[in-house]
Amino acid sequence: MNNEVSLDEWELALKQKKKELETCQQKNQVKSCLDCSKLLNCETREAYVHAVYNSMNKGAGGGFEF
Repeated sequence: MNNEVSLDEWELALKQKKKELETCQQKNQVKSCLDCSKLLNCETREAYVHAVYNSMNKGAGGGFEF
């Protein structure tokens, strides 16, 4: 049961960061971060990427393995 709570925590954090990213894209009138001039220095996008990573590994750390 404790595993389900952790899953919800990571998924909720991911959904929040996705919403923030989409709001930023709308504000900057772009459909993709790749079209944004702030791409390389964007804290919003970086936070989203970290949330995706954390939701994949449930906060266990480690490296990307593809």
